[in-house]
Amino acid sequence: MYLRIRHATTYRYAGPVQFGPHRLMLRPRDSFDLRVVDTSLSIAPQARLRWMHDAYGNSVAVANFNGPADKLDIVSELLIQRFGSALPRTEIEPTASVMQVVYSQAERAVLQPYLNLAAADPDGVLDQWLADFQQRTVEGSGHLLKDLAHAIYTGLSYAVRYDEGTQHPADTIRQAAGSCRDYAWLFIELARRMGFASRFVTGYIHDRTPDATGLVSAVGLTHAWADVFIPGDGWVEFDPTNDLVADRQLLRVAVARVPEDASPVSGSFTGLAGSFLGLSVGVTIEAVNEPK
Repeated sequence: MYLRIRHATTYRYAGPVQFGPHRLMLRPRDSFDLRVVDTSLSIAPQARLRWMHDAYGNSVAVANFNGPADKLDIVSELLIQRFGSALPRTEIEPTASVMQVVYSQAERAVLQPYLNLAAADPDGVLDQWLADFQQRTVEGSGHLLKDLAHAIYTGLSYAVRYDEGTQHPADTIRQAAGSCRDYAWLFIELARRMGFASRFVTGYIHDRTPDATGLVSAVGLTHAWADVFIPGDGWVEFDPTNDLVADRQLLRVAVARVPEDASPVSGSFTGLAGSFLGLSVGVTIEAVNEPK
C-alpha cells in the first residue's frame, strides 16, 4: 500500500517576529513495516536545515532562520509504502502481574527508560483504576494489553484538544475524556505499572473507508498511540483511541519515552507581547498507485 502524506503547519503573528531554532520530526525511519519512498520539506521564510538523529534514533531536521517574518509555513510531503505491522503472538493472560513480565538482562538494560514511571500518582488514581480493571477482565480476550486498550477505548470520551501538551493520566481518568495523545499517555503509564516497557508514538492515521467513519480520532490531524515491548514479540503498537492493535492504518513517524520529546514541530520566537495569533495544522493522506 502506497500513501502520499501532506502535513502543513502554519503559525501567524501580528507583526514580524524573529524565529529561534525549530526542531522538525516529520520524517519516518524505514523499517520492515514502513518504507520511505520520497520526501520533501519546504519552509517559509527560508531556513537552513541541519539533519540529525536524536537520542531515540528519530530523524530530526533543525531549522535556523535569518530574517523576521509575520508567518511561518512548514510543509512536509511524504510518499511511503506501508506493510503489515508486528502482531502480538504471545498470549498474556488477564491475571498477569508485574512479576510475570520477564525481560532478559540485555533487554532490561536497554528498556529501563521505558519501564520507569514518568507520571506521579500521589492520590493512587492510576493504581485504583488498574485494580478495578484487573478485576473486570478476568474473562477478557486472553491478552492483557488488548484488554487494557479496549477498556480505555470504551471508558473514555474522545475530545479534540488544540492546546499544547498532554494531560496527566490521572486527570484523563478523572475527566473520563481526552485526545489521542491523552489516551496514549494513560495507556503507557498504566502498562508501565504492570511491568511492560512502553513508549509514546506520534504519526498519522489513515482511514481506509471512503467516508472516514471507521475511526474515533479526527482524520486530517496528527495522531498518537503507544508501543509496548512484549517478550517474544518485540515492539507492538496499541492505539486505545481507536481500539487498534498493530494496524496498517497507523503510520509511525517518531517514538519517545515521554510525549514532549515527540512533538512534530517545536521552536521559539521573539516578538512583542501578544504577537502570536494562532496555529493551523492540516494533514491529507491519499492512497496512490505504485510509483514507476
